[in-house]
Amino acid sequence: MIVITTPTGQIGREVLARVLDAGDGASPVRVIVRDPARLSPRTRERVELVQGSHADPAVLKEACEGADRIFWLVPPTPGADSVEGHFRAFTDPLCEVIEGQGVERVVAVSTLGRGVAEKAGQISASLAMDEAIAATGVHYRALCPPSLMENLLRQTASIHAEGVWSEALAQDRVVRTCAVRDVAAEAARLLLDDSWTGYADVPLVGPDTLSPEGMARVVSEVLDRPVRVRQITVAELKARLTGFGATEAWAQGVADMMHAQNTQGFYGATRPSTPDTAPTSFRQWCEEVLKPAARG
Repeated sequence: MIVITTPTGQIGREVLARVLDAGDGASPVRVIVRDPARLSPRTRERVELVQGSHADPAVLKEACEGADRIFWLVPPTPGADSVEGHFRAFTDPLCEVIEGQGVERVVAVSTLGRGVAEKAGQISASLAMDEAIAATGVHYRALCPPSLMENLLRQTASIHAEGVWSEALAQDRVVRTCAVRDVAAEAARLLLDDSWTGYADVPLVGPDTLSPEGMARVVSEVLDRPVRVRQITVAELKARLTGFGATEAWAQGVADMMHAQNTQGFYGATRPSTPDTAPTSFRQWCEEVLKPAARG
């Protein structure tokens, strides 16, 4: 039995689709979902449903009954009162289930930066999650992408209307990226393979070595219109987030994360690309994902 969390989320829904499309039926799939109506009727017919949050110990225990593999993702929650507390609220019940119910393998979405990132907000909390899960002794794969290309979709309205997006990362510094499709593909591959053992990080680093300015040039070429990056400070980013309703703690975590990326460089040019696990280029992603979104 494979359990999939966040099956209606940006990454989780692609993982679920790939597992269902690639599976031979030998491994049934169970999902934990807050609102089953957000799943397509066809998907609901092909999976077992457990309704609720995977931070709820009772829900997680029910979902993992008889399961041997789980896809794990802690959802971003701007309303959380504490970044570290938010990650622990999800991770602690998982560790209890692993130790008590015989889950054998966990595939989770984490991040680059292990051994480098310090005081990095959500990144630090994600790396602490890995350590807690690995300490249970479960077979564990931590998927480690840098910045997701899909983050740019949050600014399609500004790109469409003004030809600009705002960025707190240094404009002239290389920032590595990865497409959600590549994270999902690797997650599905691991979930469908019951031969791997032990603990390992799985870097997912796309082929590009672009700065935000370089990314803007690619976007301009793909959209056939001028597009530029508007540099904002980390403080301005934090103020925007609180203005959109994020808690002080969550906004500060994002600010710390951006500051750490700018000063510590763990998403930068020194990270080698991983073509086997992250083949999608930024230009390809812009053609196939950003362009329809920006014009639609």
